[in-house]
Amino acid sequence: MLAVARCIATEHDAFMIALAALVCSLGTVVVTQMFEQARTSRAMARMYWIVLTGVAAGATIWCTHFVSMMGYAANAAVRIDPLLTVFSLMIAVAGTSLGLWVAVAGANLRSAAIGGALVGAAAAAMHFLGMAGYHIDGLIHWRLEYVAAAPLLSMALAGAAFVVLCGDRVGRARVPLAAGLLVAGILSMHFTAMTAMQVASFAPDESSTSSDGRHALGLATALVGVIAMAASIAAALVDRRTRVEAFRHVRRLAMTDALTGLTNRPGFNEALNNRLAAAERAGTKLAVVAIDLDRFKEVNDLYGHKAGDDVLATLARRMSEQLRAEDLIARLGGDEFVALVECRSREELLVPLRRLEVALTAQVDLEGFAGSVGASIGVAVYPDDALTVETLSTNADLAMYRAKREGASEPCFYDAGIDEAARRRIELAHDLRMAVQTGTLELHYQPQSKVRTGEVIGYEALLRWKRPTLGSVPPSVFIPVAEEHGLMVTLGEWVLRRACADATRWPRAWKLSVNVSSQQLNKPGLFELCERVLRETGLPAHRLELELTETAIMENRERGLDVLRRIQALGVSVALDDFGTGYSSLEIMRRFRFDKIKLDRFFASELGDSTQALAIVRAVLELGRSMSIPVLAEGIETRKQLDILIREGCEEAQGYLLGRPVPLKSLFVEDAVSSGPRGYSMTDCPSRPVAAQ
Repeated sequence: MLAVARCIATEHDAFMIALAALVCSLGTVVVTQMFEQARTSRAMARMYWIVLTGVAAGATIWCTHFVSMMGYAANAAVRIDPLLTVFSLMIAVAGTSLGLWVAVAGANLRSAAIGGALVGAAAAAMHFLGMAGYHIDGLIHWRLEYVAAAPLLSMALAGAAFVVLCGDRVGRARVPLAAGLLVAGILSMHFTAMTAMQVASFAPDESSTSSDGRHALGLATALVGVIAMAASIAAALVDRRTRVEAFRHVRRLAMTDALTGLTNRPGFNEALNNRLAAAERAGTKLAVVAIDLDRFKEVNDLYGHKAGDDVLATLARRMSEQLRAEDLIARLGGDEFVALVECRSREELLVPLRRLEVALTAQVDLEGFAGSVGASIGVAVYPDDALTVETLSTNADLAMYRAKREGASEPCFYDAGIDEAARRRIELAHDLRMAVQTGTLELHYQPQSKVRTGEVIGYEALLRWKRPTLGSVPPSVFIPVAEEHGLMVTLGEWVLRRACADATRWPRAWKLSVNVSSQQLNKPGLFELCERVLRETGLPAHRLELELTETAIMENRERGLDVLRRIQALGVSVALDDFGTGYSSLEIMRRFRFDKIKLDRFFASELGDSTQALAIVRAVLELGRSMSIPVLAEGIETRKQLDILIREGCEEAQGYLLGRPVPLKSLFVEDAVSSGPRGYSMTDCPSRPVAAQ
């Protein structure tokens, strides 16, 4: 170490040493920053950054070497070989690029250490090759211990620098510490190698030691190095700017609807977050305007998707033109749009809303389509109606749904008293949709019996739902919600499959009655579903009876009757449910032979109190007898009602008097023998509902 220090102090110019150290420090800072970029890049971009960093690193090592050599006092005539000098630069660039590639490609600390060592080796190779082109008029003696120590120092320190750079143990100090180690490696290698060289000049040359000349040449060499590093930095900045612009372009595309050029859903969500925060800071109001086109589906169905796309693009342009520059209109998807409008009061909001109405209701004249589409508009205002992004958007949607339900010609503002009920229905629909998967649905079975003997002839499957948060939900509540949200097909399939599977485990081959909704009947696949369920469960077709209301059949009468005929051909019975409260059309009785008529519970509830109800019951019973179709009376709850049915000749009944709906596990009591309601015997029935006891 003393020999190296003596070499620096007595054989080198202090100014040139300081200049070399400055060049080296600046260069290594640039190199470490560019290396970080290379590590985070991918594919060809990574190779580009490795080569660019290699050029900067090679230039740094080369300039450090030659600036230092300009400060070396050789005390003899010196001649520099230009070919070897240029070749030494090429070695520095190529060697460091190789080391950088190894450090990046391995993606671990071992590869980082090897890559750093290669960079140190390249620096040493560059030094000794440069010295080979440094011809001195004298004898040169090399001290081998220093010759060996020089590359070991640069390899060890450069290896440590890249381990630090690729690791995460030193946190924020990682980059400056790595740059310091790299500077130490390059400078220590250079001056150790210079200590190894002992020169005995043939004739001392005082002119070679002129400080002014050496300083000028050193500054020129340093300037070349700085220019090389500046070029690398400029290239890096250009690349970074290009990548930033490319990222912005891609982000713009990702935030823009391709068809209309409006902001899309992700862009709207970001804008809503930003503008809500700005409105909170400024104390202003922000309106979310939810827009859903009313007759857009008709355009697609009648004129094709090309016309539909043209209509969307035209309406998007019109809405954009009607809004102020500071407002935002976005397309969320399909025929759903949303606007963000800044305002100071609800009264101020009426003007842009009116403009939106005009844009949406004006006639659209396009090739292939001419007409008005119209829209339902719902509005929620921050902070009056909500304080958060999610609630504000949801409340605007709720107001829009109300506008659509009511056929409102003007925008509907969010009303907590009205729209909260709609929110609860939406939540109920969501939970009901999940209930099929979570196992909170259950079937209860209610007996259908012979009125004279009490003999059970079958059971009707009735859907029950126990909501985890609220407990049991009455069918009168969740069935309308299921119909409103299109869930009846899913629920109906679950009921049919579960009921058929349950019926195969009954102790006797009783009839199973399952209700079918209008959505099931009018959606393709009901026949195939029945066929598949019967096959998979093994339930004989003659044991299954499907119950449908006349209203369900009349929605698409011809198609519905055709499906029922095919189902009947399987051996499945078809019953007309709730007879007397629908169309009560005798024509449909002529078009299709039902296997059973179920008299609605409304008439049974008035038996004994209303002569009109009794007359209707008699008429229906006579209709059934004349057409040889059995009639089952629903809703029998009192002995008086039952006696009237017996007297009028009704053979089958169902109701709380005969048995309440109970789950499968409580349905049967083996070997139970008990009498039924007074006036008739149930002793012919070996098992009966627990609820009837």
